[in-house]
Amino acid sequence: MIRKTFVSVAAGAALVVAPMVATTVPAAADVTPQAVTVYYDASGAPSFASQIAAGVANWNSSVSNVQLVENPSAATLDFYEGSDPSGSYAYTDGHGNGYVFIDYTQAEQYYTIRITAHETGHVLGLPDHYEGPCSELMSGGGPGPSCTNAYPDDNEQAQVEQLWANGKRSRGVMERIDG
Repeated sequence: MIRKTFVSVAAGAALVVAPMVATTVPAAADVTPQAVTVYYDASGAPSFASQIAAGVANWNSSVSNVQLVENPSAATLDFYEGSDPSGSYAYTDGHGNGYVFIDYTQAEQYYTIRITAHETGHVLGLPDHYEGPCSELMSGGGPGPSCTNAYPDDNEQAQVEQLWANGKRSRGVMERIDG
């Protein structure tokens, strides 16, 4: 009698559980990691505020794993202006930390948005590639003053996406990167 009741209860439970609703689980490729935010402060380079904003916007429209947002109180990236015989440069660890220096003389000779975007590329982890064509942002001043491309090419975009794929990179060694 106990065995018969158990079989009846088990059969009844099976009928209740049997109708299952199919659910869709997103594939791993469908899950997009949230972008890392690097905060910056452009107040140290007031003469170039609009060019900095444009260079940052070029990066933000080109990559999705990292985004740059102006927020002086949380900034890990600062922009400065002045005169330096070496020209513009980035002092950075390539992990979103450091500063960009914009040289007045160089800004008179070269397209300033290209300078700000190029130096920001260093802060995002990219090296110089002076032998590259004007279409490569990280070729810097190599193509000459007539080059006005201020956008990273597909390869540069892919490098930044890969560098920032797993979130904010840990703080590294700070170094000056000229150009």
